[in-house]
Amino acid sequence: MSIESDPAHCGGCDNACGTGEACVGGVCAALCQIDGKQVAPGVLNAANSCEQCVPATSATTWTQRADGASCNPGQVCSAGACSPKCFIDGVVYAAGTPNPANACETCVPATSTTAWTARASVPLLVGGDDITAQGWTTIAQAPNTLTYGADYVRLATSTNSGGRTSGQLLIARANAFDATKPFKLQVTMQVESVNTHNQLDSGAAILGSFTPPAGNSTDRSQMIYLDSAAIGWADDTQAAAFSVTDGAYHVYELAVDAAKVATVSIDGVAKLTRNNFTTTGTIAIGDQTNDPNVDGAVRIKSVERLCP
Repeated sequence: MSIESDPAHCGGCDNACGTGEACVGGVCAALCQIDGKQVAPGVLNAANSCEQCVPATSATTWTQRADGASCNPGQVCSAGACSPKCFIDGVVYAAGTPNPANACETCVPATSTTAWTARASVPLLVGGDDITAQGWTTIAQAPNTLTYGADYVRLATSTNSGGRTSGQLLIARANAFDATKPFKLQVTMQVESVNTHNQLDSGAAILGSFTPPAGNSTDRSQMIYLDSAAIGWADDTQAAAFSVTDGAYHVYELAVDAAKVATVSIDGVAKLTRNNFTTTGTIAIGDQTNDPNVDGAVRIKSVERLCP
């Protein structure tokens, strides 16, 4: 046995350690006596790697390791238990927690427990979950319905027989992105049915800028309308044929670059462009008008802000 670990010759010949001590790295150190067994200082509890022998703290019980200490691969200690979390800048974060300073980074313990991991997008709406809890508000006028499926939220409006106005149902999300910077917004949505739009009004719309309760003149002119077989800007400056109500979900993307040029794509194919796009940072989706017989029914599966 070497002088690094021999209690009879710890650190040198005939340098014996005292009773209740072990030789650790050539230095005599106190032992723990736990469950009737001698345990060397620093040894981890085999049943819980977030506990160890620290005789200076307790010589008879396991001592909890500090939060953030590495334990199993992809895990750190938190409140005395080893779990898949991150320990970044002195703080323990649960898996999936966004970086408070940058929502495009998140805690992914399987990738790193000590640094933020970049992510492709920031979820703004997850279908099937309560939209109010996700930061959305509603602007509504009867008749309308808002219902949930397993992975979508459904918005539907209608017009009463002989009615001079119709239902309106928009959901809006404030601070969806920084209005001073370029952004990309993706809406995964199915349009079940929709009546033909009126200029600056639509029964199924995506507004990349919104001012309650129905959008100001700028919001509405650059609003994206979805008719049964076409999409376009609501001021009717440009339109593109597309089978909107084909029973399928499609990914509608609004991308605005640093020069404020907006491009609207469907399933990755560019359909519309527009210069001088402006935004408040608040967005809205749904039936934007109460014009009679301009109604729609949509299922929204997700809304995401793409990360740079």
